[in-house]
Amino acid sequence: MFLTSYQMNLLYLLSDESKARRLNEEALVENQIHGSLKTAGQHQPSSHAHILTVDVEDYFQVEAFAGSVSRATWDQWPCRVVANTKRVLDLFDKHEAKGTFFFLGWVAERFPELVREVQSRGHELACHSYWHRTIYSLTPDEFRKDTRQAKQVIEDAAGTQVIGYRAPSWSITKNCLWALDILAEEGFVYDSSIYPIHHDLYGVPGAQRFPYTHACSDGLKLREFPPATLRFMGTNFPVAGGGYLRIFPSAYTRLAFRIFEKHYGQRVVVYLHPWELDPEQPRIVGPLKSRFRHYTNLRGMSANVGAVLQRHKFARFCDVLADAALGREQRATDLEYPHADESCERTARLAAQTPAQQAKGNS
Repeated sequence: MFLTSYQMNLLYLLSDESKARRLNEEALVENQIHGSLKTAGQHQPSSHAHILTVDVEDYFQVEAFAGSVSRATWDQWPCRVVANTKRVLDLFDKHEAKGTFFFLGWVAERFPELVREVQSRGHELACHSYWHRTIYSLTPDEFRKDTRQAKQVIEDAAGTQVIGYRAPSWSITKNCLWALDILAEEGFVYDSSIYPIHHDLYGVPGAQRFPYTHACSDGLKLREFPPATLRFMGTNFPVAGGGYLRIFPSAYTRLAFRIFEKHYGQRVVVYLHPWELDPEQPRIVGPLKSRFRHYTNLRGMSANVGAVLQRHKFARFCDVLADAALGREQRATDLEYPHADESCERTARLAAQTPAQQAKGNS
């Protein structure tokens, strides 16, 4: 993740609390000028839990090293995903946080007991593809086959329906929006793959920054949950996830949550990977840019995540969808976490109902 001089200047500002406050004020003026905050309600502090997510993959499966590690050799690398995912689970338990775990199908098929442990500890299971290939490198038929295979092995391992999807490396871009139709056709209720930023590997810069609904083929719909961004001087900046949570100054992350809660009135979608909590992982020879993105501040990631969990409440995607479908959004302080199966199965049933059926069920 190499930064432009503009981004470096931004991070310099954010490294100091007083400068961060000034940037906060400037960002709000920018948003008001461009009409990003269109209603008074969006200026109210958020009363909801944010959304916590994990992309369950191993250190050798990332796109940054796809040119160095062939998928045909994955079985030859020492797997650390089980131990690292349990580190994440323990950290979440410490802070009584529940989240959505997007499993790589390859991992779920080889470690079904890990899938079941994540489920038994109250988290939602979702799909992160099978082979961790970028969607824009696949044909529609290849994508459908990969998605079906991944969804099936996760559901077989846990005995529960999978309704959420996240593309490897946020790789649903403007050139492969056909993937959204396929996801809806395959029974997915929501997606979290479209990153509204400029990046060398992914991103749809003009996409909406807050949750919205795709109108798919054959009258189907798919709810989209973009990862969090801040907008400043006409540019969207990523925040609170992966390398952006691991490498960027903590003041930047705190600023993002403050703006989302007090001014946007929106939930922050946080994401991380189990390998990011593993500073002792084997080093892979690869391009300098890839090594910088992957290895920088691995030792500090656990503390960064812990600080976020300490300050904020979090929920799973299925909780948010179920509350919205039932028309009764709950305050974060009152949010209860039922067993993952119960809430997610309820969400799937509601999503399959017609508006008339939903109204009848709520009467």
